[in-house]
Amino acid sequence: MARPARPVRLRTLTCATALAVALAAPTAWATTPPAASGTQASEATAASAVAAKPYMGYSTWSLESTNFPGYGGEKWLTESHVLQQADVLASKLKSHGYEYVNVDAGWNVDNGKNVADDYARPTADLKKFPHGMKYVGDYLHRKGLKFGLYLAVGLYMDYYNDGRTPIYNAPGCTTKDIVYPDLRKTSGWDNVSYQLNFASPCTTKYIQSVADELAGWGVDFLKIDGVGPGSFQGDDAHNNVPDIQAWHTALQNTGRPIQFILSWSLSHNQADVWKANSNGWRVDTDVECYCDTLVTWNNSVKQRWNDVVQWIPDAGPGHWNNLDSLDVGVGAMDGINDVERQSYMTLWAIESAPLYIGDDLTKLDSYGLKLLTNDEVIAVDQAGHPARPVSQDTPQQVWYARNPDGSYTVALFNLGSGYADVTANWSDLGISGKAAVRDLWSHKDLGSVGGSFTADLPPHGSRLLRLTPSSTGTHPGVPLAVHGTASTATSVSLAWDAVNSGTATTGYDVYANGTKAATVTGTAATVSGLSAATGYSFTVVAHDARGRVSAPSKAVAVTTPAAGGPVSYEAEAPGNTLSGNASIADCSACSGGKKVGNLGYNGSVSITDVTAPKDGTYLMKLDYTDGSSGRTVVVTAGGTSFQLPLPGTNDNNWGHPQSITVPVQLKAGANTISFGNPSDYVSDVDRITL
Repeated sequence: MARPARPVRLRTLTCATALAVALAAPTAWATTPPAASGTQASEATAASAVAAKPYMGYSTWSLESTNFPGYGGEKWLTESHVLQQADVLASKLKSHGYEYVNVDAGWNVDNGKNVADDYARPTADLKKFPHGMKYVGDYLHRKGLKFGLYLAVGLYMDYYNDGRTPIYNAPGCTTKDIVYPDLRKTSGWDNVSYQLNFASPCTTKYIQSVADELAGWGVDFLKIDGVGPGSFQGDDAHNNVPDIQAWHTALQNTGRPIQFILSWSLSHNQADVWKANSNGWRVDTDVECYCDTLVTWNNSVKQRWNDVVQWIPDAGPGHWNNLDSLDVGVGAMDGINDVERQSYMTLWAIESAPLYIGDDLTKLDSYGLKLLTNDEVIAVDQAGHPARPVSQDTPQQVWYARNPDGSYTVALFNLGSGYADVTANWSDLGISGKAAVRDLWSHKDLGSVGGSFTADLPPHGSRLLRLTPSSTGTHPGVPLAVHGTASTATSVSLAWDAVNSGTATTGYDVYANGTKAATVTGTAATVSGLSAATGYSFTVVAHDARGRVSAPSKAVAVTTPAAGGPVSYEAEAPGNTLSGNASIADCSACSGGKKVGNLGYNGSVSITDVTAPKDGTYLMKLDYTDGSSGRTVVVTAGGTSFQLPLPGTNDNNWGHPQSITVPVQLKAGANTISFGNPSDYVSDVDRITL
């Protein structure tokens, strides 16, 4: 009974009359593919080599999807337009690292029908690409650029041909053998592809035949779209894990280094699969607004600040979090103001997301070109250290990455609707003393600053800084992001980020009220033997092999629950207050078999009689369901409200409970904790425990 997800514009490929399209003879790759890689280790090394850094380049989709005059629709996608964009990329942007030219959906579509060769392999619409795709690849390679192509997951429905089409290099196999007998549809759209059946050996041969075809054209990059679990689909017909594993192997078998990217809105529940079999994944729906501009701030640009967070630990060499196209180069087309354009690119850079431009490169304005060619900002992206938010309690946020050399990359964001101060506190970053501050957008050194740095930012504004503490490297860095993960009447569990600066850390000491309570080698600990209904202050200290220690982390306050606690409170329990459209719904996997949904805007739920033994900071575990990419709930407890972004599953499964633990302030006695959001939809609430 969840609210509908944010609008998603689909890449509709309708059926029309078939068009016969000739394809040149198979290349050497198609006839004699090289042997497969020998081990998983070598495959991982190959993946890291292909995507050692986030890729940079250009994609056609933003200009295909817009209604801006003179653009939009599959007919915009032509050979001449692609090569025109490539010429500009080579002349103006390649020297800054932009090298990929990715041809997105529509290259193999003629009047709404996906065209294929005699073996059900995709081929170009020769009306749009009269010289074929190998010609495009050769042209790009002569300019020192790389060639990217797009396919939807599964077997294009137009390729089925009543199951009669033979599979290349697979005697006896036809399209009937590679799909399920019931012709179940797959992909995020359900009107494009049939699900492939990997129980048949013919199916693997089909994927290999397409991979060999792409390699023969000189393809350096492949995007597979509509992948599930994800793309707001999650049932068995939309489980494309076997597809992705087969594609990974097939691309390896070609012997050509081809970067492999998954789209759109992948489910984080399968993150390990995506990491093992691809070089990156989209974390959210399309950034484009499918309107009269390329994007808008509210359509989905702003949502990236929330949706990327659960994926941050998954990014690294070989596989990166993909935030989608970077549409900041042409102010007249972009649909956002200059302040927003800078913040847009700032987030992409600090998250080490691929930087692929969606604007018309022939019309880059001076400000857009300045943004896209700021080498100090590009260096942040290419360094590969995704930043984390200090807190997302309010729209004024500080994001940071601690670099191995002891410096920090820090971004200040004002995501609110009015001017506001945003302050980076050195105590949150583990900096003692002063730090040299450099503004990376303006290329200016701002001097040595102690304690904090504050910027007065306009709505949706940002600053991007490098902080270099005055003394680093003689001892381990300070543990950051220490937070409580669970509590009982006699224990508190904590976690923190691994220290990657200073001398090599060999372990951590955890202190409770100033007394050492635990020593661990990892980044989590449970402190036991505590007293019920008692307030504690926890700090963490890192140590190295020579016994040198860091300064203590920022203190974290936790009050343990009363004896016998913690206690669970069901959202649907009698006595709670449901307002507006909020309502109780069945949820078989939820606690008590129920949950409260239809939350947000005028819908809210207030859980009453939450009892605390004394005033203090308690750890609240919130169980919720969210099949979208995630939503933000406003929590009110103890008279204080804060916003809490909740990660989603991206698979449209609103019956799968997830949990998150956050600190809340409670008064002694009975408390009311409310969940809502006056300006957006909210995840469904199952229960709270504290």
